[in-house]
Amino acid sequence: MASWLPETLFETVGQGPPPSKDYYQLLVTRSQVIFRWWKISLRSEYRSTKPGEAKETHEDFLENSHLQGQTALIFGARILDYVINLCKGKFDFLERLSDDLLLTIISYLDLEDIARLCQTSHRFAKLCMSDKLWEQIVQSTCDTITPDVRALAEDTGWRQLFFTNKLQLQRQLRKRKQKYGNLREKQP
Repeated sequence: MASWLPETLFETVGQGPPPSKDYYQLLVTRSQVIFRWWKISLRSEYRSTKPGEAKETHEDFLENSHLQGQTALIFGARILDYVINLCKGKFDFLERLSDDLLLTIISYLDLEDIARLCQTSHRFAKLCMSDKLWEQIVQSTCDTITPDVRALAEDTGWRQLFFTNKLQLQRQLRKRKQKYGNLREKQP
């Protein structure tokens, strides 16, 4: 594995399927897959049960169908596929990039591409809808941004501002000036 990767590649926690209340943790490091569980029960025969842990190397995890089945049952097939890919050395480098770096990259995309990217994952949907992204896009497409436009964007959102046509924008700016102008006149 690449040495620049962090020691912990992936970690998730979850509860067993109903009616179980057991708690589970799945941790993937550079060299191991660690599966931990805590038995949660009101029954007296389980009160003295200690937490358990199974550690497997990546190669052993790939051959351990029982542990893979437990992983799929508790965390889902998508998580199992992701862990298998990590064990095979197939990393999702995009997941490791910071939000700020991704926002900068996304700001260079066409609007159609941003719309498609928004549909790929919850993380990208959140990033594609963020005001920070749309502020970057507005700043890159406009020569200058007046303080009035900036204040309007803070009120309505940068995305809304971007998709507002010029006539509507002028009307909103006029209304905003009138509203805040009237408020200033009323103050002693």
